[in-house]
Amino acid sequence: MLPILQKLTGAFHKPPPPPDEFEKTISPELIKKIRDIQVKTNHLVNHMVAGEYVSAFKGRGMEFSEVREYEPGDDVRLIDWNVTARMGHPYIKEFREERELSVMLLVDVSSSGGFGSVGKLKNEVAAEIASVLAFSAIKNNDKVGLIVFSDKIEHYIQPQKGRAHIWNLIRTILNFVPEGRHTDLNLPLEYLSKVQKRKSVAFLISDFQAEGYLRNLRLARQKHDLIAISILDPREQELPDAGWIYLEDAETGETLLVDTSNRDMARQLTQIKMKERVERKRQFHANGVDLIEILTDRSLTQPLIQFFKMREKRH
Repeated sequence: MLPILQKLTGAFHKPPPPPDEFEKTISPELIKKIRDIQVKTNHLVNHMVAGEYVSAFKGRGMEFSEVREYEPGDDVRLIDWNVTARMGHPYIKEFREERELSVMLLVDVSSSGGFGSVGKLKNEVAAEIASVLAFSAIKNNDKVGLIVFSDKIEHYIQPQKGRAHIWNLIRTILNFVPEGRHTDLNLPLEYLSKVQKRKSVAFLISDFQAEGYLRNLRLARQKHDLIAISILDPREQELPDAGWIYLEDAETGETLLVDTSNRDMARQLTQIKMKERVERKRQFHANGVDLIEILTDRSLTQPLIQFFKMREKRH
């Protein structure tokens, strides 16, 4: 019975207005939801996250800016010999940090995201996280792109800039009705390398209810700055004492009758879930991929801020 329980997830089931063209194509309820997220994420970005984001992601490196005349104390290794020969006296090359990044959001929209026991579904938390990251990136003049996936690539939006573009990303995440029910993490990791030829900062947002993706995780990490964001619900980690209840796997539709008052069984389930989390962290660390865990009943910004601060110190 316990192997079946490992995947059971679906038992519980005044800012500027959005651009006019979006208002014409979506419902008033969705517009209100997007506005609510924009109000919340704008506050979080302006007051909490944006500065940490800038410090954590400083760009891809240095790019050539201009040449200027050599001054005593300059590094002789930066002398531009072609310009020096042409002008008759030494000139050096100047460089500046290449600040602009391409940020890719890889968002899992499989059926297990429709689970939530504390007022928010996991897919709603995923949309808020993606919004915070997108607004942080745009605020710092980075491009943002989106890959929506389940057990297929559901949708792709290439990286662009601008507030209207961010509205489109958020609308897509919130309003998306996937064709697939299951989760295949290999697909977005492979697709990322196909559509994003240059190095990007990629956030993989999922509940990671999948297997067999570590090889593609390693390959994507070699080319991109890959960060995994794992979304967890407390009821997936520990069942309450509620007597006999039916649990349903949201991705397979499989149901199971469970006696939650059997505390030995409940403890075993908790131990299994904890072991899964520890092993996931170990595997990601071994493959050089940072992992952020966000629980649906706790702050979503604090784990992000802590991660950005940790990255700043590390770099």
